[in-house]
Amino acid sequence: MKSTFKLFVALCLLARPLLAADGVLIVENTTIGGKTQTNQIQIEKTRMRVESPGPTGATQVFVFDGGTQVLRVIDSEKKTYTEMTKADVDRMGTQMAGAMAQMQEQMKNLPPAQRAKMEAAMGTAAGAPAKTDYRKTGMDKVGKWTCDKYEGYQNQLKVADLCTVDPKAFGFAAADFQVTQQLGEFFRKMNPQSADQMFSLGRGDAQGFSGVPVRRTFAIAGHQIASEVTEVSRHTFADSIFAVPAGFQKQAFGAGR
Repeated sequence: MKSTFKLFVALCLLARPLLAADGVLIVENTTIGGKTQTNQIQIEKTRMRVESPGPTGATQVFVFDGGTQVLRVIDSEKKTYTEMTKADVDRMGTQMAGAMAQMQEQMKNLPPAQRAKMEAAMGTAAGAPAKTDYRKTGMDKVGKWTCDKYEGYQNQLKVADLCTVDPKAFGFAAADFQVTQQLGEFFRKMNPQSADQMFSLGRGDAQGFSGVPVRRTFAIAGHQIASEVTEVSRHTFADSIFAVPAGFQKQAFGAGR
């Protein structure tokens, strides 16, 4: 009887941190220009952290706070960080829209097919941001997960491939990925054609695909990018991983970038 009671207590103590784990860890390999790097994405209800190696091999960290709508870029090598607010991003979006309008004016004399291709790459058509139209094409397998395949089109030009898994297959709910939707909206005005291609949960009606992407292929600024998820698990994250390390110096937004 005593041994049974001790086992019950031990199981309860073991289960408590598991039940309290409200974070999601996603590990994915991303290939750009033939080079592959491993990224860690740590997601909670209102905040999100992405850790990846920078150009010199030093760790770069991006922390998004959905509650305050602030993105922090942390450079571990230089021991500096930069903050971007929603107002900063929207202002950049307005500036880029002006530059885009000038480019469209210059493209008017191009042959129609070439102009359409450039507009699709820029995410524009008749001056309006192009929305990615996803079409389900079948089933595939990525790692241990069977996934739904989608092709993404802008102005009838294929720009993306996805393979998604229902979050229930991971034991998660749609609410676990809510902050990833906020991050996409955070950048939408600055880069509308890429906002839908960030890592986020597809909701079907709003994005044209459903589920968590376990494989993505798309292009940003002329670079072909392929990402594949290798691990998905539930974790409890310390507050410190979402904070700027002590002693790091704040840089003005846009300085040297």
